[in-house]
Amino acid sequence: MSDLPATGAWREGDAPGARRFVTFDDGLALETGGRLDTVTAAFETWGTLAPDQSNAVLVLHALTGDSHAAGTAGPGHGDVGWWDGTIGPGAAIDTDRYFVVCPNVLGGCQGTTGPASNRPGTDLPYGSSFPRTTIRDQVALEVVLADALGIERWNAVVGGSMGGMRVLEWAVTYPSRVSRAIVISVGAQATAEQIALSSLQMRVIRADPKWRGGDYYDAEPGDGPHVGLSIARGIGQVSYRSELELAARFGRNHQEGEEPFGGGRYAVESYLDYHGEKLVRRFDANSYLVLSEAMNHHDVGRGRGGIASALAQVTAKVRIAGMSSDSLYPLRLQQELGELIPTATAVDVVDTIAGHDGFLVEAQAIGEFIRRALD
Repeated sequence: MSDLPATGAWREGDAPGARRFVTFDDGLALETGGRLDTVTAAFETWGTLAPDQSNAVLVLHALTGDSHAAGTAGPGHGDVGWWDGTIGPGAAIDTDRYFVVCPNVLGGCQGTTGPASNRPGTDLPYGSSFPRTTIRDQVALEVVLADALGIERWNAVVGGSMGGMRVLEWAVTYPSRVSRAIVISVGAQATAEQIALSSLQMRVIRADPKWRGGDYYDAEPGDGPHVGLSIARGIGQVSYRSELELAARFGRNHQEGEEPFGGGRYAVESYLDYHGEKLVRRFDANSYLVLSEAMNHHDVGRGRGGIASALAQVTAKVRIAGMSSDSLYPLRLQQELGELIPTATAVDVVDTIAGHDGFLVEAQAIGEFIRRALD
């Protein structure tokens, strides 16, 4: 479509919304040996930090999430918060009790330094020159942010999917800084299937001729890599949901008003088109690549003697939840975490047909799980 932006990234000069920003001029050393000389973290907060810092909760988003975990849509925020019913006064993460921080991830596209950000001292975005980053690099920036906020120890660190990867890295790498870890819908390392599906999504973005090797930010509306990003989202969307849910919602129905043999779409195809276009309007193709690659590298045991050795170092109180119908991050991965983390309780299973996305759509069940974990 001609009106689709070359990137849906938040750019300097756009409305900040509820975002706050901290820039670290000392930069950030990266796990692979590279370095970002200057790095900015965008984040949002809710509630009030206690004088002794004992009520700070870190909430970590998944692949295409951002810092807007709670709150309304408006200037700077195209949608309501992705966990809007879970964070707030009286909610599971009760902002009358807790000071909640949600940062946009390193390599993201909603205010934190990423491929769409301008290189320091220039008006040109990083684009193809943005360095490879890992989940550990993402956490390293969150550590610097915690220091800037004066938070020495988190009451809890909470996250699902890619956010759950970061929760695990926090608990393993910085055990003295995490009292409680709430881990949802993730495993100790990326599986072959996860890597395969993610790699296909990355390949289809790179195959879009309008990706231009990653340097497309000066393209006119409609001339960016929106086809590749939309298809990648479609591949991901199918893996995030369950076969049973897709069958129940769509079956073999055709989109209303579109003839079955006249080139019309099945209803499930229209669903994928909708989510693809929606993502293109709020996300960035290069960030999708950077974060997908970081997720493929996820392995808490790397350089630590394997996952069993790494997870044995966890001292935080750990609560784990998985979705009953999740085929992308199946329950066996959460059960493995429960067996290997010495401080973990039994794995909570959320009964849902929503698949992996259950941690986002099953608001009541997830809220009850988090409330129990915090209490």
